[in-house]
Amino acid sequence: MASVLVPLAQGCEELEAVTIIDLLRRAGIGVLTAGLDDRPVRAARGTVLIPDVDLNQAATQTFDMIVLPGGQPGADNLDDDPRIHGLLKQMAETDRYTAAICAAPKVLASQGLLQGRRATSFPGVLDGYEDIDYRPDAVVQDGRLITSRGPGTAMDFALVLIENLVGREKREQVEAALQRPGSPVR
Repeated sequence: MASVLVPLAQGCEELEAVTIIDLLRRAGIGVLTAGLDDRPVRAARGTVLIPDVDLNQAATQTFDMIVLPGGQPGADNLDDDPRIHGLLKQMAETDRYTAAICAAPKVLASQGLLQGRRATSFPGVLDGYEDIDYRPDAVVQDGRLITSRGPGTAMDFALVLIENLVGREKREQVEAALQRPGSPVR
């Protein structure tokens, strides 16, 4: 079974976090949520999320993918945590998937992981970072690096993650059950 770590920082964007967790689990992917501390996470709009474990516990495990939800101050809190930096570098060095949405791509950029790569983010988040091939698309994939723009693209982002981890057929099954208007899958 594919495994994914979703770190949850205080002030994360709840729509992104919950959409990612929900859709990946619908696809049969093992998702572990980890808080940066041992407290419930109060998301950007006040929703309280209860992580499965704290990040220290999660860091002892191996994952196929790490996905960073955005939101503010959630993305800043992720970027302020050296354990997140270490996990991101480890994922890149071992050629595993790294994904971030909304403001969270700046965490990747601060660690040099977007240098020379195609990426997207919430508008303005990556301004000032040099040598990023910024694209305004909903979801941008460059090898095993996947980024997305914001809450409105969370479902598309999660479906791309599913396709990468468990294949197109599983993505299509999950997408068909969602009954999205205009979905290419019937």
